Amino acid sequence: MRTRTPAVGLLVFTLALGVTTLSLLQSLVVPMLPVIAEQLGVDAGAAGWVLTANLLAAAVLTPVIGRLGDTLGERRVVLGVLAVITAGTLLAVLTTSLPLLLVARVLQGASYGLFPLSISILRRELPAGRLTVAMSIVSSTLAVGGVIGLVVTGLLTSEGGDYHHPFWLGLGISVAAFALAWWVLPARAASATGGVDWWGALVLGVGLVLLLLPLSQGHTWGWGDVKTVGCLVGAVVVLTGWVFLLRGRTHPLVRPGLLADRRMLVPNTAGLMTGFGLFASFLAVTQFVQVPAAAGYGFGASTLEAAVVYLLPGGIAGVVLAPFAGQVVARIGGQTTLLIGAASGLVGFVLFAVARSEPWVVVVVGLLTQLAVTVAFAALPALVVQAVEPAETGVANGVNSITRSVGSALASALIITVVAGSADATGLPSSGSFTIVALLGAGSALVTAAVATWGILGERRRGGRRPDELAEVEQATACAGEWSPVSGIR
Repeated sequence: MRTRTPAVGLLVFTLALGVTTLSLLQSLVVPMLPVIAEQLGVDAGAAGWVLTANLLAAAVLTPVIGRLGDTLGERRVVLGVLAVITAGTLLAVLTTSLPLLLVARVLQGASYGLFPLSISILRRELPAGRLTVAMSIVSSTLAVGGVIGLVVTGLLTSEGGDYHHPFWLGLGISVAAFALAWWVLPARAASATGGVDWWGALVLGVGLVLLLLPLSQGHTWGWGDVKTVGCLVGAVVVLTGWVFLLRGRTHPLVRPGLLADRRMLVPNTAGLMTGFGLFASFLAVTQFVQVPAAAGYGFGASTLEAAVVYLLPGGIAGVVLAPFAGQVVARIGGQTTLLIGAASGLVGFVLFAVARSEPWVVVVVGLLTQLAVTVAFAALPALVVQAVEPAETGVANGVNSITRSVGSALASALIITVVAGSADATGLPSSGSFTIVALLGAGSALVTAAVATWGILGERRRGGRRPDELAEVEQATACAGEWSPVSGIR
Protein backbone atom coordinates (compact mmCIF):
# COMPACT_ATOMS: atom_id res chain seq x y z
CA MET A 1 0.00 0.00 0.00
CA ARG A 2 1.40 3.37 -1.02
CA THR A 3 1.73 6.20 1.49
CA ARG A 4 3.62 8.58 -0.77
CA THR A 5 2.15 10.57 -3.62
CA PRO A 6 2.78 8.73 -6.93
CA ALA A 7 4.04 10.40 -10.07
CA VAL A 8 1.43 12.80 -11.43
CA GLY A 9 1.16 11.05 -14.80
CA LEU A 10 0.67 7.65 -13.22
CA LEU A 11 -1.94 8.95 -10.80
CA VAL A 12 -3.90 10.69 -13.56
CA PHE A 13 -3.74 7.61 -15.78
CA THR A 14 -4.99 5.39 -12.95
CA LEU A 15 -7.96 7.63 -12.20
CA ALA A 16 -8.71 8.15 -15.90
CA LEU A 17 -8.83 4.38 -16.40
CA GLY A 18 -11.35 4.05 -13.57
CA VAL A 19 -13.56 6.79 -14.98
CA THR A 20 -13.29 5.16 -18.42
CA THR A 21 -14.85 2.07 -16.84
CA LEU A 22 -17.80 4.25 -15.80
CA SER A 23 -18.39 5.82 -19.21
CA LEU A 24 -17.75 2.57 -21.09
CA LEU A 25 -20.28 0.56 -19.06
CA GLN A 26 -22.78 3.41 -19.36
CA SER A 27 -22.69 3.65 -23.14
CA LEU A 28 -22.02 0.14 -24.42
CA VAL A 29 -25.54 -1.12 -23.64
CA VAL A 30 -27.28 1.65 -25.61
CA PRO A 31 -26.82 0.10 -29.09
CA MET A 32 -27.10 -3.42 -27.60
CA LEU A 33 -30.68 -3.10 -26.33
CA PRO A 34 -32.30 -4.61 -29.47
CA VAL A 35 -29.72 -7.44 -29.42
CA ILE A 36 -30.38 -8.09 -25.71
CA ALA A 37 -34.13 -8.17 -26.33
CA GLU A 38 -33.72 -10.65 -29.18
CA GLN A 39 -31.22 -12.95 -27.49
CA LEU A 40 -33.02 -13.04 -24.13
CA GLY A 41 -36.45 -13.37 -25.72
CA VAL A 42 -37.96 -10.25 -24.12
CA ASP A 43 -39.71 -7.21 -25.55
CA ALA A 44 -38.07 -3.82 -26.04
CA GLY A 45 -39.69 -2.38 -22.91
CA ALA A 46 -38.20 -5.08 -20.71
CA ALA A 47 -34.79 -4.72 -22.34
CA GLY A 48 -34.94 -0.97 -21.66
CA TRP A 49 -34.65 -1.74 -17.95
CA VAL A 50 -31.02 -2.75 -18.60
CA LEU A 51 -30.32 0.96 -19.05
CA THR A 52 -32.83 2.18 -16.47
CA ALA A 53 -31.62 -0.08 -13.63
CA ASN A 54 -28.07 1.23 -14.05
CA LEU A 55 -29.23 4.84 -14.04
CA LEU A 56 -31.40 4.42 -10.94
CA ALA A 57 -28.61 2.68 -9.04
CA ALA A 58 -26.20 5.46 -9.97
CA ALA A 59 -28.61 8.12 -8.72
CA VAL A 60 -28.93 6.42 -5.33
CA LEU A 61 -25.28 5.44 -4.86
CA THR A 62 -23.29 8.40 -6.24
CA PRO A 63 -23.79 10.94 -3.41
CA VAL A 64 -23.32 8.23 -0.77
CA ILE A 65 -20.07 7.06 -2.37
CA GLY A 66 -18.81 10.64 -2.58
CA ARG A 67 -19.54 11.17 1.11
CA LEU A 68 -17.95 7.84 2.05
CA GLY A 69 -14.80 8.92 0.24
CA ASP A 70 -14.72 12.14 2.29
CA THR A 71 -15.25 10.34 5.62
CA LEU A 72 -13.44 6.99 5.16
CA GLY A 73 -10.64 7.91 2.76
CA GLU A 74 -10.78 7.73 -1.01
CA ARG A 75 -8.44 4.78 -1.58
CA ARG A 76 -10.55 2.37 0.45
CA VAL A 77 -13.78 3.45 -1.22
CA VAL A 78 -12.33 3.43 -4.77
CA LEU A 79 -11.13 -0.15 -4.30
CA GLY A 80 -14.51 -1.17 -2.89
CA VAL A 81 -16.36 0.42 -5.82
CA LEU A 82 -14.08 -1.23 -8.39
CA ALA A 83 -14.59 -4.60 -6.68
CA VAL A 84 -18.38 -4.19 -6.89
CA ILE A 85 -18.15 -3.13 -10.56
CA THR A 86 -15.97 -6.12 -11.38
CA ALA A 87 -18.42 -8.49 -9.69
CA GLY A 88 -21.34 -6.93 -11.56
CA THR A 89 -19.57 -7.10 -14.91
CA LEU A 90 -18.59 -10.73 -14.32
CA LEU A 91 -22.24 -11.50 -13.62
CA ALA A 92 -23.26 -9.72 -16.85
CA VAL A 93 -20.76 -11.84 -18.77
CA LEU A 94 -21.98 -15.14 -17.30
CA THR A 95 -25.77 -14.75 -17.04
CA THR A 96 -28.43 -15.42 -19.67
CA SER A 97 -31.24 -14.26 -17.38
CA LEU A 98 -32.75 -10.77 -17.63
CA PRO A 99 -33.34 -10.47 -13.83
CA LEU A 100 -29.70 -11.36 -13.13
CA LEU A 101 -28.54 -9.00 -15.88
CA LEU A 102 -30.49 -6.24 -14.13
CA VAL A 103 -28.74 -7.12 -10.85
CA ALA A 104 -25.43 -6.86 -12.71
CA ARG A 105 -26.38 -3.44 -14.05
CA VAL A 106 -27.33 -2.26 -10.55
CA LEU A 107 -23.88 -3.30 -9.30
CA GLN A 108 -22.28 -1.52 -12.26
CA GLY A 109 -24.17 1.62 -11.24
CA ALA A 110 -21.64 2.06 -8.43
CA SER A 111 -19.18 3.10 -11.15
CA TYR A 112 -20.71 6.59 -11.25
CA GLY A 113 -19.14 7.23 -7.84
CA LEU A 114 -15.64 6.90 -9.28
CA PHE A 115 -15.67 10.37 -10.81
CA PRO A 116 -16.27 12.40 -7.61
CA LEU A 117 -13.78 10.17 -5.78
CA SER A 118 -11.19 10.82 -8.50
CA ILE A 119 -11.61 14.58 -8.22
CA SER A 120 -11.21 14.35 -4.43
CA ILE A 121 -7.96 12.39 -4.84
CA LEU A 122 -6.57 14.86 -7.36
CA ARG A 123 -7.42 17.79 -5.14
CA ARG A 124 -5.70 16.15 -2.20
CA GLU A 125 -2.55 14.95 -3.98
CA LEU A 126 -1.70 17.59 -6.59
CA PRO A 127 -0.47 21.16 -6.27
CA ALA A 128 -2.85 23.84 -7.48
CA GLY A 129 -0.72 24.57 -10.53
CA ARG A 130 -1.29 21.04 -11.91
CA LEU A 131 -4.77 20.36 -10.56
CA THR A 132 -6.92 21.94 -13.27
CA VAL A 133 -5.24 20.17 -16.19
CA ALA A 134 -5.31 16.83 -14.34
CA MET A 135 -9.02 17.21 -13.58
CA SER A 136 -9.65 18.07 -17.22
CA ILE A 137 -7.91 14.93 -18.46
CA VAL A 138 -9.78 12.65 -16.05
CA SER A 139 -13.09 14.38 -16.72
CA SER A 140 -12.70 14.14 -20.50
CA THR A 141 -12.83 10.35 -20.28
CA LEU A 142 -16.52 10.67 -19.38
CA ALA A 143 -17.21 11.66 -22.98
CA VAL A 144 -14.37 9.80 -24.69
CA GLY A 145 -15.12 6.52 -22.93
CA GLY A 146 -18.70 6.78 -24.11
CA VAL A 147 -17.60 6.96 -27.73
CA ILE A 148 -15.23 4.03 -27.19
CA GLY A 149 -18.14 2.04 -25.76
CA LEU A 150 -20.25 2.67 -28.84
CA VAL A 151 -17.40 1.74 -31.20
CA VAL A 152 -16.53 -1.45 -29.32
CA THR A 153 -20.17 -2.51 -29.17
CA GLY A 154 -20.52 -1.97 -32.90
CA LEU A 155 -17.43 -4.09 -33.55
CA LEU A 156 -18.35 -6.95 -31.23
CA THR A 157 -22.07 -7.21 -32.00
CA SER A 158 -21.96 -6.66 -35.76
CA GLU A 159 -23.47 -9.42 -37.87
CA GLY A 160 -25.47 -10.84 -34.97
CA GLY A 161 -22.68 -11.02 -32.37
CA ASP A 162 -23.42 -12.13 -28.80
CA TYR A 163 -24.39 -9.27 -26.48
CA HIS A 164 -22.00 -10.71 -23.83
CA HIS A 165 -18.91 -9.83 -25.87
CA PRO A 166 -18.74 -6.08 -25.04
CA PHE A 167 -19.08 -6.91 -21.33
CA TRP A 168 -15.87 -8.96 -21.59
CA LEU A 169 -14.03 -5.76 -22.48
CA GLY A 170 -15.68 -4.01 -19.53
CA LEU A 171 -14.54 -6.85 -17.27
CA GLY A 172 -10.95 -6.60 -18.47
CA ILE A 173 -10.83 -2.84 -17.91
CA SER A 174 -12.46 -3.19 -14.47
CA VAL A 175 -9.87 -5.74 -13.35
CA ALA A 176 -7.01 -3.62 -14.73
CA ALA A 177 -8.40 -0.51 -13.01
CA PHE A 178 -8.65 -2.36 -9.67
CA ALA A 179 -5.09 -3.72 -9.90
CA LEU A 180 -3.64 -0.34 -10.86
CA ALA A 181 -5.61 1.49 -8.16
CA TRP A 182 -4.38 -1.00 -5.53
CA TRP A 183 -0.78 -0.34 -6.55
CA VAL A 184 -0.92 3.42 -7.19
CA LEU A 185 -3.44 5.14 -4.92
CA PRO A 186 -1.92 6.39 -1.66
CA ALA A 187 -3.55 5.78 1.72
CA ARG A 188 -4.57 9.00 3.43
CA ALA A 189 -6.60 9.95 6.46
CA ALA A 190 -10.20 11.03 5.85
CA SER A 191 -10.71 14.69 4.95
CA ALA A 192 -14.10 15.03 6.72
CA THR A 193 -15.43 14.22 10.16
CA GLY A 194 -18.78 12.65 11.04
CA GLY A 195 -20.51 9.73 9.41
CA VAL A 196 -22.81 9.32 6.44
CA ASP A 197 -26.30 10.79 6.70
CA TRP A 198 -28.06 7.54 5.80
CA TRP A 199 -31.56 8.99 6.23
CA GLY A 200 -30.66 11.87 3.96
CA ALA A 201 -29.19 9.43 1.46
CA LEU A 202 -32.31 7.24 1.58
CA VAL A 203 -34.72 10.12 1.02
CA LEU A 204 -32.56 11.55 -1.78
CA GLY A 205 -32.40 8.12 -3.40
CA VAL A 206 -36.19 7.74 -3.28
CA GLY A 207 -36.65 11.21 -4.78
CA LEU A 208 -34.19 10.57 -7.59
CA VAL A 209 -35.73 7.18 -8.40
CA LEU A 210 -39.16 8.83 -8.59
CA LEU A 211 -37.69 11.43 -10.95
CA LEU A 212 -35.59 9.22 -13.20
CA LEU A 213 -38.00 6.29 -13.45
CA PRO A 214 -40.65 8.16 -15.47
CA LEU A 215 -37.96 9.90 -17.53
CA SER A 216 -36.59 6.50 -18.51
CA GLN A 217 -39.92 4.69 -18.92
CA GLY A 218 -42.31 7.48 -19.85
CA HIS A 219 -42.21 6.64 -23.57
CA THR A 220 -43.29 3.09 -22.67
CA TRP A 221 -45.86 3.92 -19.98
CA GLY A 222 -47.21 7.02 -21.75
CA TRP A 223 -46.54 10.57 -20.57
CA GLY A 224 -50.10 11.02 -19.37
CA ASP A 225 -50.21 7.67 -17.57
CA VAL A 226 -50.98 7.75 -13.85
CA LYS A 227 -47.65 6.04 -13.08
CA THR A 228 -45.67 8.69 -14.94
CA VAL A 229 -47.51 11.65 -13.45
CA GLY A 230 -47.59 10.10 -9.98
CA CYS A 231 -43.83 9.49 -9.98
CA LEU A 232 -43.06 13.04 -11.11
CA VAL A 233 -45.33 14.57 -8.49
CA GLY A 234 -43.86 12.26 -5.87
CA ALA A 235 -40.33 13.31 -6.90
CA VAL A 236 -41.17 16.99 -6.32
CA VAL A 237 -42.66 16.24 -2.89
CA VAL A 238 -39.85 13.94 -1.73
CA LEU A 239 -36.98 16.11 -2.98
CA THR A 240 -38.55 19.19 -1.39
CA GLY A 241 -38.86 17.27 1.87
CA TRP A 242 -35.25 16.19 1.53
CA VAL A 243 -34.07 19.81 1.51
CA PHE A 244 -35.98 20.48 4.75
CA LEU A 245 -34.61 17.25 6.26
CA LEU A 246 -31.02 18.39 5.63
CA ARG A 247 -31.55 21.49 7.75
CA GLY A 248 -32.16 19.42 10.85
CA ARG A 249 -29.19 17.06 10.50
CA THR A 250 -25.94 17.45 12.45
CA HIS A 251 -23.87 16.01 9.60
CA PRO A 252 -26.12 16.30 6.53
CA LEU A 253 -25.34 14.38 3.36
CA VAL A 254 -25.17 17.74 1.57
CA ARG A 255 -24.86 21.04 3.38
CA PRO A 256 -28.11 22.96 2.62
CA GLY A 257 -26.21 26.15 1.86
CA LEU A 258 -24.25 24.28 -0.80
CA LEU A 259 -27.39 23.71 -2.87
CA ALA A 260 -28.22 27.41 -2.97
CA ASP A 261 -24.65 28.68 -3.36
CA ARG A 262 -24.39 30.69 -6.57
CA ARG A 263 -20.99 29.15 -7.25
CA MET A 264 -22.59 25.68 -7.26
CA LEU A 265 -25.71 26.69 -9.19
CA VAL A 266 -23.58 27.41 -12.25
CA PRO A 267 -21.79 24.02 -12.51
CA ASN A 268 -24.91 22.09 -11.50
CA THR A 269 -27.12 23.78 -14.09
CA ALA A 270 -24.36 23.48 -16.70
CA GLY A 271 -23.92 19.81 -15.72
CA LEU A 272 -27.61 19.16 -16.31
CA MET A 273 -27.45 20.80 -19.73
CA THR A 274 -24.15 19.13 -20.66
CA GLY A 275 -25.57 15.71 -19.82
CA PHE A 276 -28.53 16.58 -22.02
CA GLY A 277 -26.28 17.73 -24.86
CA LEU A 278 -24.08 14.64 -24.64
CA PHE A 279 -26.95 12.19 -25.10
CA ALA A 280 -28.71 14.47 -27.60
CA SER A 281 -25.58 14.35 -29.76
CA PHE A 282 -25.10 10.58 -29.36
CA LEU A 283 -28.70 9.65 -30.06
CA ALA A 284 -29.47 12.21 -32.76
CA VAL A 285 -26.39 11.48 -34.84
CA THR A 286 -26.47 7.68 -34.52
CA GLN A 287 -30.20 7.40 -35.20
CA PHE A 288 -30.17 9.86 -38.10
CA VAL A 289 -27.29 8.29 -40.03
CA GLN A 290 -28.80 4.78 -39.67
CA VAL A 291 -32.07 5.78 -41.36
CA PRO A 292 -32.13 4.19 -44.86
CA ALA A 293 -31.46 6.67 -47.66
CA ALA A 294 -34.70 5.49 -49.29
CA ALA A 295 -36.54 7.52 -46.65
CA GLY A 296 -35.34 10.70 -48.37
CA TYR A 297 -32.76 11.46 -45.70
CA GLY A 298 -30.24 9.52 -43.63
CA PHE A 299 -27.33 7.45 -44.93
CA GLY A 300 -28.24 3.84 -44.09
CA ALA A 301 -25.15 3.44 -41.88
CA SER A 302 -24.60 0.39 -39.69
CA THR A 303 -24.21 0.70 -35.91
CA LEU A 304 -20.45 0.30 -36.30
CA GLU A 305 -20.22 2.89 -39.07
CA ALA A 306 -22.35 5.33 -37.08
CA ALA A 307 -19.93 5.12 -34.16
CA VAL A 308 -16.63 4.99 -36.06
CA VAL A 309 -17.30 7.48 -38.85
CA TYR A 310 -19.60 9.98 -37.15
CA LEU A 311 -18.70 9.91 -33.42
CA LEU A 312 -15.13 8.65 -33.11
CA PRO A 313 -13.53 11.81 -34.63
CA GLY A 314 -15.05 13.81 -31.79
CA GLY A 315 -13.80 11.29 -29.25
CA ILE A 316 -10.25 11.44 -30.63
CA ALA A 317 -10.35 15.23 -30.69
CA GLY A 318 -11.52 15.16 -27.07
CA VAL A 319 -8.49 13.10 -26.02
CA VAL A 320 -6.16 15.54 -27.76
CA LEU A 321 -7.99 18.63 -26.50
CA ALA A 322 -8.38 17.65 -22.82
CA PRO A 323 -4.96 18.80 -21.54
CA PHE A 324 -5.26 22.08 -23.46
CA ALA A 325 -8.78 22.60 -22.16
CA GLY A 326 -7.44 22.27 -18.62
CA GLN A 327 -4.83 24.92 -19.35
CA VAL A 328 -7.55 27.19 -20.74
CA VAL A 329 -9.58 26.74 -17.55
CA ALA A 330 -6.52 27.61 -15.45
CA ARG A 331 -5.82 30.72 -17.49
CA ILE A 332 -9.24 32.26 -18.21
CA GLY A 333 -11.48 30.54 -15.64
CA GLY A 334 -14.15 27.87 -15.71
CA GLN A 335 -17.04 30.21 -16.48
CA THR A 336 -15.45 31.59 -19.65
CA THR A 337 -14.37 28.11 -20.70
CA LEU A 338 -17.96 26.92 -20.29
CA LEU A 339 -19.07 29.76 -22.53
CA ILE A 340 -16.62 28.69 -25.25
CA GLY A 341 -17.83 25.09 -25.03
CA ALA A 342 -21.46 26.17 -25.19
CA ALA A 343 -20.73 28.17 -28.35
CA SER A 344 -19.22 25.08 -29.99
CA GLY A 345 -22.27 23.00 -29.05
CA LEU A 346 -24.66 25.67 -30.28
CA VAL A 347 -22.96 25.84 -33.68
CA GLY A 348 -22.96 22.05 -33.95
CA PHE A 349 -26.64 21.60 -33.14
CA VAL A 350 -27.73 24.51 -35.37
CA LEU A 351 -25.68 23.02 -38.21
CA PHE A 352 -27.44 19.69 -37.69
CA ALA A 353 -30.81 21.44 -37.78
CA VAL A 354 -30.29 23.26 -41.07
CA ALA A 355 -27.62 21.44 -43.14
CA ARG A 356 -27.43 17.70 -42.46
CA SER A 357 -27.83 16.40 -46.01
CA GLU A 358 -24.15 15.48 -46.48
CA PRO A 359 -22.21 12.91 -44.42
CA TRP A 360 -19.25 15.24 -43.87
CA VAL A 361 -21.56 17.83 -42.32
CA VAL A 362 -22.83 15.30 -39.76
CA VAL A 363 -19.23 14.32 -38.99
CA VAL A 364 -18.53 18.00 -38.26
CA VAL A 365 -21.67 18.13 -36.10
CA GLY A 366 -20.44 15.19 -34.05
CA LEU A 367 -17.02 16.81 -33.74
CA LEU A 368 -18.38 20.18 -32.57
CA THR A 369 -20.85 18.74 -30.06
CA GLN A 370 -18.30 16.30 -28.62
CA LEU A 371 -15.77 19.12 -28.26
CA ALA A 372 -18.41 21.14 -26.43
CA VAL A 373 -18.89 18.28 -23.95
CA THR A 374 -15.12 17.83 -23.49
CA VAL A 375 -14.65 21.53 -22.78
CA ALA A 376 -17.58 21.58 -20.35
CA PHE A 377 -16.31 18.49 -18.54
CA ALA A 378 -12.94 20.24 -18.18
CA ALA A 379 -14.55 23.28 -16.58
CA LEU A 380 -17.16 21.68 -14.29
CA PRO A 381 -14.89 19.96 -11.72
CA ALA A 382 -12.74 23.08 -11.51
CA LEU A 383 -15.82 25.18 -10.74
CA VAL A 384 -16.97 22.71 -8.09
CA VAL A 385 -13.54 22.54 -6.44
CA GLN A 386 -13.38 26.34 -6.28
CA ALA A 387 -16.81 26.49 -4.65
CA VAL A 388 -16.35 24.04 -1.75
CA GLU A 389 -13.92 23.20 1.01
CA PRO A 390 -11.86 20.00 0.73
CA ALA A 391 -14.12 18.05 3.11
CA GLU A 392 -17.03 18.54 0.67
CA THR A 393 -15.21 17.77 -2.56
CA GLY A 394 -16.53 14.21 -2.94
CA VAL A 395 -20.17 14.86 -2.18
CA ALA A 396 -20.25 18.15 -4.16
CA ASN A 397 -18.88 16.43 -7.25
CA GLY A 398 -21.31 13.58 -6.58
CA VAL A 399 -24.22 16.02 -6.73
CA ASN A 400 -22.79 17.48 -9.93
CA SER A 401 -22.53 13.97 -11.39
CA ILE A 402 -26.21 13.41 -10.58
CA THR A 403 -27.18 16.53 -12.52
CA ARG A 404 -25.39 15.13 -15.58
CA SER A 405 -27.19 11.80 -15.16
CA VAL A 406 -30.55 13.54 -14.90
CA GLY A 407 -29.73 15.57 -18.02
CA SER A 408 -28.81 12.41 -19.93
CA ALA A 409 -32.02 10.68 -18.82
CA LEU A 410 -34.07 13.73 -19.81
CA ALA A 411 -32.43 13.84 -23.25
CA SER A 412 -33.02 10.13 -23.78
CA ALA A 413 -36.69 10.45 -22.80
CA LEU A 414 -37.40 13.48 -24.97
CA ILE A 415 -35.50 12.25 -28.02
CA ILE A 416 -37.07 8.79 -27.97
CA THR A 417 -40.50 10.36 -27.57
CA VAL A 418 -39.99 12.88 -30.38
CA VAL A 419 -38.33 10.50 -32.85
CA ALA A 420 -40.47 7.43 -32.17
CA GLY A 421 -43.64 9.50 -32.05
CA SER A 422 -43.03 10.78 -35.58
CA ALA A 423 -42.74 7.32 -37.16
CA ASP A 424 -44.93 6.69 -40.19
CA ALA A 425 -46.54 3.45 -41.37
CA THR A 426 -43.14 2.10 -42.40
CA GLY A 427 -41.75 2.66 -38.91
CA LEU A 428 -39.33 5.37 -40.03
CA PRO A 429 -39.22 8.68 -38.13
CA SER A 430 -39.80 11.95 -39.94
CA SER A 431 -36.90 14.19 -40.89
CA GLY A 432 -38.54 17.01 -38.95
CA SER A 433 -38.20 15.07 -35.69
CA PHE A 434 -34.43 15.34 -35.97
CA THR A 435 -34.76 19.09 -36.49
CA ILE A 436 -36.67 19.25 -33.19
CA VAL A 437 -33.96 17.22 -31.47
CA ALA A 438 -31.28 19.54 -32.85
CA LEU A 439 -33.17 22.57 -31.55
CA LEU A 440 -33.47 20.95 -28.12
CA GLY A 441 -29.71 20.40 -28.13
CA ALA A 442 -29.16 24.01 -29.19
CA GLY A 443 -31.43 25.09 -26.34
CA SER A 444 -29.29 23.19 -23.82
CA ALA A 445 -26.19 24.96 -25.18
CA LEU A 446 -27.93 28.34 -24.84
CA VAL A 447 -28.84 27.64 -21.22
CA THR A 448 -25.23 26.67 -20.49
CA ALA A 449 -24.05 29.90 -22.11
CA ALA A 450 -26.57 31.90 -20.07
CA VAL A 451 -25.53 30.46 -16.68
CA ALA A 452 -21.85 30.81 -17.58
CA THR A 453 -22.43 34.48 -18.43
CA TRP A 454 -24.34 34.91 -15.16
CA GLY A 455 -21.40 33.39 -13.30
CA ILE A 456 -18.89 35.64 -15.07
CA LEU A 457 -20.89 38.75 -14.18
CA GLY A 458 -21.16 37.57 -10.59
CA GLU A 459 -17.40 37.02 -10.37
CA ARG A 460 -16.76 40.52 -11.69
CA ARG A 461 -19.12 42.04 -9.13
CA ARG A 462 -17.38 40.13 -6.34
CA GLY A 463 -13.94 40.87 -7.72
CA GLY A 464 -13.24 37.12 -8.00
CA ARG A 465 -9.89 35.69 -9.01
CA ARG A 466 -9.12 33.33 -11.86
CA PRO A 467 -7.74 29.86 -11.04
CA ASP A 468 -4.19 30.87 -11.98
CA GLU A 469 -4.42 33.77 -9.57
CA LEU A 470 -5.77 31.45 -6.88
CA ALA A 471 -2.69 29.25 -7.33
CA GLU A 472 -0.51 32.25 -6.50
CA VAL A 473 -2.63 32.97 -3.43
CA GLU A 474 -2.28 29.35 -2.32
CA GLN A 475 1.50 29.52 -2.45
CA ALA A 476 1.44 32.59 -0.26
CA THR A 477 -1.13 31.31 2.24
CA ALA A 478 0.52 27.89 2.47
CA CYS A 479 3.69 29.58 3.66
CA ALA A 480 1.64 31.52 6.22
CA GLY A 481 -0.14 28.37 7.42
CA GLU A 482 -3.57 29.64 6.32
CA TRP A 483 -6.34 27.68 4.62
CA SER A 484 -6.44 27.94 0.84
CA PRO A 485 -9.72 27.64 -1.13
CA VAL A 486 -7.92 25.69 -3.85
CA SER A 487 -6.25 22.85 -2.02
CA GLY A 488 -7.24 23.22 1.60
CA ILE A 489 -3.64 23.55 2.88
CA ARG A 490 -3.59 24.80 6.43
